[in-house]
Amino acid sequence: MFYRRMPPQTEIAVATSKQAPRRAAIAMFAVLLGSYVINAMDRQLFPLLVPEVRRQYGFSLSDAVLLSTVFTLGMALAGLPTGYLLSHFSRKTVLQAGIALFSACTVLTVMAFGFSDMLIYRAATGVGEAMQLTILLVIAANYFASYRAVAVGSINFSFAIGAMISPTLGGALLSVYKSWQAPMVLFGALGFVAIATISLTLGSWFTESQGSANERGDRSGAPTLVNRNTILLTAMSVIGGFVIYGYLGMYPAFLRESLRYSPTTTGAVMSLYGLGALGSIGGGWLGDRFSPRPVLGMAFLFAAVLGFLMFNGSGGVLLQVMLSFGWGIVVSGIIYVNLAGYHVKSLRSTLASRGSGVFVTSLYGSASVAGYVMGWIATQGGWAAAGMIQLSLLSLIAATLALALRPDQMSVGARKLEHQRRRGV
Repeated sequence: MFYRRMPPQTEIAVATSKQAPRRAAIAMFAVLLGSYVINAMDRQLFPLLVPEVRRQYGFSLSDAVLLSTVFTLGMALAGLPTGYLLSHFSRKTVLQAGIALFSACTVLTVMAFGFSDMLIYRAATGVGEAMQLTILLVIAANYFASYRAVAVGSINFSFAIGAMISPTLGGALLSVYKSWQAPMVLFGALGFVAIATISLTLGSWFTESQGSANERGDRSGAPTLVNRNTILLTAMSVIGGFVIYGYLGMYPAFLRESLRYSPTTTGAVMSLYGLGALGSIGGGWLGDRFSPRPVLGMAFLFAAVLGFLMFNGSGGVLLQVMLSFGWGIVVSGIIYVNLAGYHVKSLRSTLASRGSGVFVTSLYGSASVAGYVMGWIATQGGWAAAGMIQLSLLSLIAATLALALRPDQMSVGARKLEHQRRRGV
């Protein structure tokens, strides 16, 4: 039987037809990432405006801190319910509802009468963010099954971009309009622009795809949430919330109160954390390329060392800058990204939304009290004890848990599966 080669023009046309949906999917995913950049801009804006808010309402410092961090409680409460919402509504619908809730409550914040209703609005932004984040993780995991962790890393990368844009743009708007309400309203309005863009550009074949992961060769993954890997990853995510948000909540206070840094110097040190988070795509590549045991185990081990040095090492600015940058790479770029990715990989593709919900709820549940717990430890035993216990000791426990993961029970993307077949695995 003879094989008849297609004409070159036909081969080019076939190759182009196969690439077109892929290119369209990447373009649509870029739109989703753009919406998450806006989310990050909104999220990072309010802490910048706290002095103006306090002056207008007369809030205490503790009230202002709670308003800045209560979104984590909203995210924790909404993570799992979002997974169940997706069984009744389309992903696109729930995604747009999440963005609408987040953006509307951002605008409503400027209309608050006092502390109580503003607290509700700030918590509700966390509910909307959880809805958006959960669905982004599901779409990334289902369509880009061969590169799940890289796709998740790009989500965190886009958040880091928004977090870097927000202080500059928000500060400029504050200077121009002399009103903290102006940037809040503008940033909130951008969310509705994102909703309109998503409505016009995203196709259901991309957002609602259920079998794409299977079509790309996924196998394994537990058929239930009650399995060894998910339980271990949930425990590690709880620890991750304490570690990540213990740093974000209390490290600036340590720099100001213990090391006597100026606000400008403190801001410069903290900005390096965001710069380190830009390594999220590379961190995702590590998660797709290597076993979760060494990836998470070594990352948590490095976090333990970095956490110890932050609160027990030299108070020199250069060293703290380097530690903050390294912390951003390790904790945000590797640990956060791969906890999210491995939660999805531990389950069948049909349970991707539930896995993402478990990750969001477990990590942000502990994040909602992380700053308070670390502050209490610092009050009782000093900053060195707080860093050693909440950052280093908990990270070492998580590194140990990582050794008990079962990579053979996680789903495998098509490219890796084909590589294993060629090796006879």
